[in-house]
Amino acid sequence: MRLADFMGPLLAFIARVITGAQGHWKGCPPSNEQRIYIANHQSHFDLVLIWAALPTELRPRTRAIAARDYWTKSKFKQWLTTDVFNTVYVSRTKSSPDEDPLEPLVEALNAGDSLLIFPEGTRSSRGEPQPFKSGVFHLAEQFPEVQIIPTWIDNVQRVMPKGEVVPVPILCTVTFGSPTQIQPGEDKRAFLERTRTEMMALKPGGWRS
Repeated sequence: MRLADFMGPLLAFIARVITGAQGHWKGCPPSNEQRIYIANHQSHFDLVLIWAALPTELRPRTRAIAARDYWTKSKFKQWLTTDVFNTVYVSRTKSSPDEDPLEPLVEALNAGDSLLIFPEGTRSSRGEPQPFKSGVFHLAEQFPEVQIIPTWIDNVQRVMPKGEVVPVPILCTVTFGSPTQIQPGEDKRAFLERTRTEMMALKPGGWRS
């Protein structure tokens, strides 16, 4: 067995021990069919938490999106994201005017993989999620047959706040909502606002004013 094959289950086990991470499939059952999971982003621990919440058989083909400039800074980070989590690297800056930042995601979907996307584009540790970037809309346009699964990660910002490297034991949940797809005639703004609202509706206990 490769070290990477051992490391994935080990990290999932550690995540469950620290957070009690379990997936709550409220809107749909786990399935091997191709999906795009869209989740709120609060911590670098988000990926590990969702990895732990997914059934073992779904992990190899559910590929998270990772910023190339950050996750290739060291050999360990690159090994972790490439060999263990099989992430899809994206560039946050264009190397040329013709570069399409969505190309690696399109290639992964064409290959039959599922994707895990944090559509805010960056971490947000307080309050409501930031407005979604347009990438998930363009993917929904190009792959209208692929289900989009709103996903809410709760409490993880307290496990590993931004800037921290040692996780703190805190109970966390990952809630998977009802599948959705782009609607006929739905424009970018309406789609992004609707899917963001559907994701936020999964927050346990709702939103307090």
